[in-house]
Amino acid sequence: MPIVDIEIVGDIAESNAGEFAQALADEAARVFAAKPATTWVRVHTLARVCYAENGTAVAPSDLPVFVTVLKRQLPDRAELAREMSALTQGFARIVGRSPDRVHVEYAAAAAGRVAFGGTLVE
Repeated sequence: MPIVDIEIVGDIAESNAGEFAQALADEAARVFAAKPATTWVRVHTLARVCYAENGTAVAPSDLPVFVTVLKRQLPDRAELAREMSALTQGFARIVGRSPDRVHVEYAAAAAGRVAFGGTLVE
């Protein structure tokens, strides 16, 4: 049930958006060793003019990618580090950004606080 939200700062070609989404979903599922249709990915873009870093102008090649992962339970620390590293490397390759500019955050565990179709995730 992992849900992965990916926000890409800067433009991506509309014609490539669907390819990005599928490639990112497939990469996330590979990292999580998930069965088909169990990893959901939402790709968003943020206009370059809506992003800034204090005290500096950000070059187009340095625009970041923000990733938020929601899972039923958080993995142990070693697995969390492995997943974060693998997601960073894979997503950077797919979107053509440096891994240094891909930032991964895990949300609190979904169990007991998220519902799908009105059914609480246990």
